[in-house]
Amino acid sequence: MEFDHIIIRYGELSTKKRNRKSFVDKMKSHIRWAIKDLKHAKVTSSRDRMYVLLNGEDHLEVIQRIKGVYGIQSLSPALKIGRDIEEVKTAALYYFEQLSKRPETFKITTRRSDKDYPYDTNEMNHLIGGHLLINNDGHLKVDVKNPDFNLRIEIRREAVYLTGEIIEGAGGLPFGSSGKAMLMLSGGIDSPVAGFLSMKRGLEVECIHFYSPPFTSERSKQKVIDLAHKLAEVNGTIKLHIVPFTDIQVLIQKQIPENYTMTSTRRLMLRIADAIREKNEGMAIITGESLGQVASQTLESMFAINEVTNTPILRPLITVDKTEIIAMAREMETLEISNQPFEDCCTVFTPASPKTKPRREKVNYYEGFVDFEPMIEKAVQDTETLRISGEKQDNVDETIEDLF
Repeated sequence: MEFDHIIIRYGELSTKKRNRKSFVDKMKSHIRWAIKDLKHAKVTSSRDRMYVLLNGEDHLEVIQRIKGVYGIQSLSPALKIGRDIEEVKTAALYYFEQLSKRPETFKITTRRSDKDYPYDTNEMNHLIGGHLLINNDGHLKVDVKNPDFNLRIEIRREAVYLTGEIIEGAGGLPFGSSGKAMLMLSGGIDSPVAGFLSMKRGLEVECIHFYSPPFTSERSKQKVIDLAHKLAEVNGTIKLHIVPFTDIQVLIQKQIPENYTMTSTRRLMLRIADAIREKNEGMAIITGESLGQVASQTLESMFAINEVTNTPILRPLITVDKTEIIAMAREMETLEISNQPFEDCCTVFTPASPKTKPRREKVNYYEGFVDFEPMIEKAVQDTETLRISGEKQDNVDETIEDLF
């Protein structure tokens, strides 16, 4: 005996009404991408549910691959069996033995859509419940109000269906359903987490990294590539734009008063990121900023820095404290990479006493003595773009977009 299919529940997608089909189609494409080398598995959908028909594929392997797909609220392995009561008993015990976590209490919930079936719902609940109790040596108890596990049995004219285990999905919205945005990816802890949270809200993300050799090493660049590699696991590949920033950063150090160099550096980064965004048809810029965490992330600093663009700046971590961000980075498996001791261009050039309440008129005055525009254009022109693959992409060539 083996599981026949996996039930996928939409969660937030169920509220989308007229737009639901486009969201469901994107999630279906992502699921197909995640399991496409499992040749026998097929994905189908209805208005309120999606199903992976296993056709002999290992249900645990499929669940492991798809449970991280954004848009899935929860999923459950299911059995389709014959209508013979002994087969139902055997299937119920099999389902129980396959649970990822052994429950201490349970209940049986039977739904009988075929009224000609020889046992009614109460009889089925007692027959199947008794069979489970007999075969668990007193280590299992019935709790009809708050059970650890509820085995659901649906009796239809063509077959009997069993399900019950509910496995939490990633939630959020399907990849690419909310448009494209550019992530300013440093080598730190915060920005990769901001990237994952943005993708969870359905954004297609491209990364921008500012690289200042020889002040930053090749190892610092590789660290960012490794972080992009983790982000790429969401959909198979991700673009990483590496901006040569040395000349601009050196000029800032020479021409701008020291306590304003951080503010000016962020403004120049944002102008370049905005140009790359426009070139790549993005609609927003994402940062890993958390309010008050460092000098450039005070409200006054953001006010001065944001002046250079009208593009929406998305800050998923703006109200999250560092402890929470570290916990999320650990869960997303980026913390160890971010903690590698290779500095990026921001940390290398951090002034001793950066201005925490910079004024727009002052930074405009200081920058007015330098024509940065030609240097911005050159930095954008000389940007190196890499297409980074995720680990899940190693044995296949297509991305989600190729399947959609």
